[in-house]
Amino acid sequence: MNKNFNTVGKSVRKIDSLSLAKGNAKFTDDFPLKDALHISILYSPHAHAEILSIDTTDALAIPGVVRIFHHENVPAVLHTTAGQGFPEPSAYDSRMFDSKMRFVGDRVAAVAAETKEAAEAAINAIRVEYRELEPLFDPEKAMEPGAPRLHGDDAKMPIPVKYDSSRNLAAEVEIKFGDLEKGFQEADFVLEDTFYTQYAAHCAIEPHTSAAYLDERDRLVIITATQVPFHARRIVSRVLDIPIRDIRVIKPRIGGGFGGKQEVFLEQLVGLTTWSTGRSCKIVLTRPEVFVSSRTRHPMRVTLKTGVKADGEITALEMDALMNNGAYGSHALTVLSNGGSKVLPLFNKIENIRFIGHTVYTNLPVGGAYRGYGATQTYFALNQHLDMIARKTKQDLVSFIKKWHIKEGETSPVFQALGEGKEGVAQIIKSCKLDECLDKGATAIGWYEKRNKRLKNGPDKVRGVGLSVSMQGSGIPKIDMGAASMKMNEDGSFNLYIGATDLGTGSDTILAQIAAETLDVPVENIIVLSSDTDLTPFDVGAYASSTTYISGAAVKKCAAKIREQVLGVAAKILNTDAGGLTVRESLVTDTKTGKSVSYSDICTYAMYSNDQFQIQASASNIAAESPPPFIAQFAEVEVDTRTGKIRVLKFVSAVDCGQPINPALAEGQVEGAVVNGLSYALTEDYLFDSKGRMTNPRFWDFKIFTAKDLPEMETILVDSYEETGPYGAKSVGEIAINGPIPAIANAVFDATGVRLYETPFTPERVWKRLRKEKYPGS
Repeated sequence: MNKNFNTVGKSVRKIDSLSLAKGNAKFTDDFPLKDALHISILYSPHAHAEILSIDTTDALAIPGVVRIFHHENVPAVLHTTAGQGFPEPSAYDSRMFDSKMRFVGDRVAAVAAETKEAAEAAINAIRVEYRELEPLFDPEKAMEPGAPRLHGDDAKMPIPVKYDSSRNLAAEVEIKFGDLEKGFQEADFVLEDTFYTQYAAHCAIEPHTSAAYLDERDRLVIITATQVPFHARRIVSRVLDIPIRDIRVIKPRIGGGFGGKQEVFLEQLVGLTTWSTGRSCKIVLTRPEVFVSSRTRHPMRVTLKTGVKADGEITALEMDALMNNGAYGSHALTVLSNGGSKVLPLFNKIENIRFIGHTVYTNLPVGGAYRGYGATQTYFALNQHLDMIARKTKQDLVSFIKKWHIKEGETSPVFQALGEGKEGVAQIIKSCKLDECLDKGATAIGWYEKRNKRLKNGPDKVRGVGLSVSMQGSGIPKIDMGAASMKMNEDGSFNLYIGATDLGTGSDTILAQIAAETLDVPVENIIVLSSDTDLTPFDVGAYASSTTYISGAAVKKCAAKIREQVLGVAAKILNTDAGGLTVRESLVTDTKTGKSVSYSDICTYAMYSNDQFQIQASASNIAAESPPPFIAQFAEVEVDTRTGKIRVLKFVSAVDCGQPINPALAEGQVEGAVVNGLSYALTEDYLFDSKGRMTNPRFWDFKIFTAKDLPEMETILVDSYEETGPYGAKSVGEIAINGPIPAIANAVFDATGVRLYETPFTPERVWKRLRKEKYPGS
């Protein structure tokens, strides 16, 4: 392998950093729209109800009100709001407006008015008569006979998988290998525990925002904070019955996504408003609207049963997951599947395995895509069992994991049996440096000096260390596709057009670095335009940790085609064979004569001299496999046994992400995911009253980590190279969120001897566990 890179592996400055720092970069709400209508939404106050009547007479009489939309005047087109590839592996169970309300915050009506004040006044003037229905809040009771039913027989899955709206079943997944019963019989001991994770919000600083207008040819242009512009275009076309040729979707700068903006639920509304009125329009959700009526992380109950021999060999493993999808089924199948497919292959020497999962509807807020995508929930269970096994068999946890985890050259039957909503693909691990991650992380945290020591800090505070390991993926194999196109300019610069979506992650910079490396030019010579369905080629968008691996490979292929054309023209100019030419810093040299010609002269010659043509190319990429990144994460915590408060003192992440294209950006992705995971582990929670209404839908009450809450953090990028990735790269965007919960839980046990089974680990919950386990002094 060649790792003597010029641009790859360098922490070059983000190409949009200066424009962001100066405030020049435009977000959706920054685009000026002439005479734009303002949209406000009326939401259901009931968790489960039928609309008997809706009267908009008084609302329409308010000056400035232009249009009011509701279920009686908008076509009832069933669709999914999940921004996934077609056909979507999510239930078609949603309408823009429905006569049935399925959670507090479901959409009743929308008002388009000249001012925000008029729209809000009209919302308050709409009269709705409801018939309340029995609500369903407990996912454990969702499939019981006689449970309230949320969806009718018309709800359906567009792909052939298990789905039964009559039982409130949004998805079901089961895989098994070997003889589970025999495996448990062979075990010397069996662990069986149940773990619970909670609702959480993405908390992107920019709320969900969409705008629309008609261009000079009366085509619908939607500017929107989305992770999936091409999926948004397709869904809008279906719901509004507008030809795709008449729709353009533009993704400007985005203030964070984390999966939440993979959902397509505002674009239809602004499209409907503009298409029906001929007026531009805009909607910017408030923070309470984002919390309640956008999308969340799915709560999950995971029961894990593990059979183990005295030497630590796992003879059988059964994981039973129950996921609460809330009122609608977006991502119900794929998040559930990921809970198995991204977790179980990590320990591939277990011969007897069963994964069974159910996703159910309830009358609560809707789950959706969220960084980690199911793996975060199930790693909580697996990593605690690993810690339990190592302790019970008197082994060091680091050594135990090294012995049993998947290695280079190995595979797992889970890869082929379980994909994201469909059968997966067989793959061999070509890069795995988890052992190095474990060693470097253990050294950084002081593992061997602190483990099992229960060091005291005063009479009430005790310290411990914990470890978690995980893997993820790099795109969805044989499904995700990315494309790129390029053209050359007379000054030797290149325009790069990519459908890939930069959410603030720096993917525009990463892809520019890949192009620059291939062409041997400075990054400044790559002019990036991304995420415009009229101007850029197709890309599935930013999800499934796919951008660097999938879209990056498309960029590399495209740039290689450009390079070949450049050498062809240079050969003509130098009157030689292209095979004898070398490229260095925008200069092509004939190795025989030493004569050179610049990129600028090459492009000028191609455009204006003999056999004129534009040096340009395009390329697409789809992968046959999804090489996982690996990570070892260590937490040192201090537990106040008097109050139950956990303080994370230090958190170390050692990650194998292949060759990092931009180390600083890779570290930023890891650390951002860690902070996200720490906050989810310790503080974030949706609180509901008895009617299913969220009571803390603001940052004042929904506690997320800020700078003052952060522990000391250390990120280690271990030396690795993935031969199937562009310049050796794998993904890094999601994996680091999986470790904080189990690492902290294991550290708390190391400090106190008490296990935690339910997140978030609030002081009250920890204190109760300490009291229940009769920890001294609690």
